[in-house]
Amino acid sequence: MANWSYTALERGGRTVSGSMEAADEATVAQRLRKAGSVPLSIARTRGSLLGASGLAAGDLAQLVRELATMLSAGQDLDRALRFIAQHAAPRVRREAALLRDAVRDGNALAAAMAARPATFPPLIIGLVRAGEAGGNLAATLDRLAELLERQRARAASIQSAMIYPSLLLVAAIGAIMLLLTQVLPQFVPLFEQSGAALPASTRFLVSAGEAVERYGAAAGAGLLGLVLLARLVLRRSGPRLALDRLCLRLPLFGGLMREAVAARLCRTLGSLLANGVPLVPALGIVRVVVGNAAAVAALDGATEMVRNGGTLSAPLETAGLFPPRMVHLVRLGEETARLGEVLLRAADIHEAATREASQRLVSLLTPAITIIMGAVIAGIVSSLLLAMLGLNDLAQ
Repeated sequence: MANWSYTALERGGRTVSGSMEAADEATVAQRLRKAGSVPLSIARTRGSLLGASGLAAGDLAQLVRELATMLSAGQDLDRALRFIAQHAAPRVRREAALLRDAVRDGNALAAAMAARPATFPPLIIGLVRAGEAGGNLAATLDRLAELLERQRARAASIQSAMIYPSLLLVAAIGAIMLLLTQVLPQFVPLFEQSGAALPASTRFLVSAGEAVERYGAAAGAGLLGLVLLARLVLRRSGPRLALDRLCLRLPLFGGLMREAVAARLCRTLGSLLANGVPLVPALGIVRVVVGNAAAVAALDGATEMVRNGGTLSAPLETAGLFPPRMVHLVRLGEETARLGEVLLRAADIHEAATREASQRLVSLLTPAITIIMGAVIAGIVSSLLLAMLGLNDLAQ
């Protein structure tokens, strides 16, 4: 038996968290479903080296896309899952086989996915459940595959854009460390033998190089310890909420993060509403995938107000964390009773704004890193040249 923590959606749309002791995650999911709750996430309290067997984002998108294609072509669910289990990539085959076994035992596809929350996130489970209830599973899976591929492409574009600035930063730091620890020490004996008074900048660099050689390993270990400590602290709700709220209000990065959060919220909520998921349960799913504790807190307040008969746009505007454009479009969608459609259009706008902001940020980072690191290296070389010129003056 092991301890498991879970997050589940109750019948009234309220999200609850707790823990229980069970043999595996499937047992936890089964107990939650029997209690009338929809499991959103299940995780073992103590980590395991083996961990869960979840799919990568690309594999998950491939599974959903192939399943949507075969159902749209007229195949039944059992044959579609059997084909994927025989011809897809190895990890996808395993998950498809497990889903097929569960479906053949009489479970709905959404229930089979809910029994494996480490592989299938709440968004997929909620959309599949809505598609099954509405009798349009193939069309729902097709839209879901498009959503997953769009999310994957957005993440891949950001990662690709950050490769060059990251490599540039690593190379610049490596060059500085090489100058301080390998090049500069070669001149120290020459300076000491001359007995000349070194410039202040050269003395500072000599001291910096000695400090790096003497305390570099300890400083690296201390930095690693601070990172691990920060991760432990940020697992607590209070510090995490404060940090995420601060990140959304930063001058340069805050705007990009607000646009990214708005794009994720609008795309996910719009997809759920467009596929027939009621607003309150949809908000319970969105809070799990939005990725920012401050935005989650604002969504929790909005969910409570919606549950009590209020509007969604008012608490989102009061929170002050979301772009005004998003709040205005949410209000427009509520007034025209087309909230799902308007949210999907808003998602297109905010995704475009996220791409533009990330490209602008990268275009600023690259020259900034080049200029700063170039200035540092030029300063080191200049200090060495000043010291060498001082030695030439003594020789004359």
